[in-house]
Amino acid sequence: MKSSGIRKTGEFLEKRLVRILRWAVNLNRFAKLVAVLTVDLALCVAAVIIAFSLRFGEWEFWSGAIQSVVVVAVALWLPIFYLAGIYRTVVRFIGTRTLMGIAVSCGLMAVGLAFAFTLNSTPGIPRTVAFIQPLMFALLLVFSRLLARYFLFDLLNQYHKSGPRSRVLIYGAGSAGRQLALSLRHEPAMHLAGYIDDDDRLARKHVDGVRVHPPTGLEDLIHDLEIDTVLLALPRIGRKQREMIVRQFEGISVRVLTLPAMGDLIDGRVSVGDLREIEISDLLGRDPVPPNHLLLHKTIQDKVVMVTGAGGSIGSELCRQVSQLKPEVLILVEMAEHALYLIETELRGLQESGDIDPSIAIVTELCNVSNTDQVKRIMQRWRPGTVFHAAAYKHVPLVEDNVISGMTNNIFGTLNCARAAADAGVAHFILISTDKAVRPTNVMGASKRVCELILQALAANGSETLFAIVRFGNVLGSSGSVVPRFKEQIKNGGPITLTHREITRYFMTIPEASQLVIQAGAMAEGGEVYVLDMGEPVKIYDLAKTMINLSGLSVKDAEHPDGDIEIIEVGLRKGEKLYEELLIGNSPKPTRHQRIMQAREVMLPWPELEPQLAELRKLLSGGNRSEALHILRALVPEYTAPATDSHRAA
Repeated sequence: MKSSGIRKTGEFLEKRLVRILRWAVNLNRFAKLVAVLTVDLALCVAAVIIAFSLRFGEWEFWSGAIQSVVVVAVALWLPIFYLAGIYRTVVRFIGTRTLMGIAVSCGLMAVGLAFAFTLNSTPGIPRTVAFIQPLMFALLLVFSRLLARYFLFDLLNQYHKSGPRSRVLIYGAGSAGRQLALSLRHEPAMHLAGYIDDDDRLARKHVDGVRVHPPTGLEDLIHDLEIDTVLLALPRIGRKQREMIVRQFEGISVRVLTLPAMGDLIDGRVSVGDLREIEISDLLGRDPVPPNHLLLHKTIQDKVVMVTGAGGSIGSELCRQVSQLKPEVLILVEMAEHALYLIETELRGLQESGDIDPSIAIVTELCNVSNTDQVKRIMQRWRPGTVFHAAAYKHVPLVEDNVISGMTNNIFGTLNCARAAADAGVAHFILISTDKAVRPTNVMGASKRVCELILQALAANGSETLFAIVRFGNVLGSSGSVVPRFKEQIKNGGPITLTHREITRYFMTIPEASQLVIQAGAMAEGGEVYVLDMGEPVKIYDLAKTMINLSGLSVKDAEHPDGDIEIIEVGLRKGEKLYEELLIGNSPKPTRHQRIMQAREVMLPWPELEPQLAELRKLLSGGNRSEALHILRALVPEYTAPATDSHRAA
């Protein structure tokens, strides 16, 4: 009964304290200023009493001498502190600059008091009081500010959050980690339980009262401290080092958030608002290679540049990259009205903000590249110096179900653009190809291989236009990519649907791929197939597991029936294969860029290819699906069709 009464009394007093603190926080600005000035006045007087008591070795609470010092100290305190801006500081954001301001202001007070009582000796007032009082006043002021911040904000924040608080570890006890820890004080939903840092000098020490743990035994540490979130405060490290750190958490069900690179932080300071989810790019472990600026600018600067498929994933990023390289005119060619609107609006917004040169003329062209007349008209009108041809249907199952539309758009869209470019005197024409063109098992990949054959044949036939092909794998975040789909499925509580447990894919970020495309195109001498170095292939099943774990959840399977998210295999889609390749032949040639190789590929001469293309166009126009596929197989002997074939004639 007695303990119950004590607990209830404690809860009552706690609630009253919280109510008083909330009342204080909600006071208007003038009332808060009056309260602070009143407290500081009392502390100034108290500092005088303490100074006299320390000097004489016994407590003396009031005398004529104390009164004289109080009058002078108060007369100095208010104007000095007001001019120093001490009372314009927000209490919750007090830091070292504020504390230094208090110290300097008290130092000025010491000068004034010394002038008043040391140079002019006053009976009953020891000269040392002029120095002891400012020192005591500074200590009392600092203590009062820290106490106010703790009670009014740090402590009160704990009661603003209903439900359990997230227990977090900060990985990195450097300056970014300490800034993040300060920011966490104003986040009632998060409680900092410790730091992790690989610096041996910090191991098992404390930073601002919080213990630093070494990065060994992470799983046990997270379990013992009941951690549910890890915050990576390492904005200055490279991608390879970041990958090594992130992979330490792969098998641990803990949510991992990270700060972006320091260059992406606007003011160089960090806060909780800067944290983002771990992206799959953080797991690629490839630091970007600095671009060759001569190659970047060679085919872009002061030229008329055209991008077909400008609204797509790669096309839109090409537009962003090209716009940074100061072309004279940038022509956006796109058949989807909304996609064209979005990329044009984005680029014009960048011009208004000054991020790209406002003098660049941005032109929009609604055009279906499979329409020969439209393509000719646009090429003749603008006569671009460089064309990046990214327009294509690329979703394997959709093209598999819509063979005629897919082949028409991909093959004859490319042929139309290439011929029109040659007729218009285009200097450089770069085709965006895909790893699915290598030993294809689907119509999309086979059609893209035919696109490569077209450019190789036109180049070998003596065209003045320098044709080049750039081939690469999956780009992160593109439409239809597994990464955003997995994210959405995890967000919805699962399951994650996976076509096959053993499926692997190459991945690259869209900005890196686009930048390499521009540089590869600038190296073209006519008909080359360039292959981008995609790094190591990623097993999609492992990717799914990692994304689940780094979201703070666990995989549900036979060994872990109580897990959160199940991974379900739904079977390979039509035309899909387990492993993608980048090369048909062997022994690719190195180029001037370490991430770009030149493939050694077979080709068909134009006199042999042209009649087959003419026949294929006729069959597609007549809707003859089976015969069109027969010619496709003849053009691409490596093409192996899926076991079951749809009879839909798009």
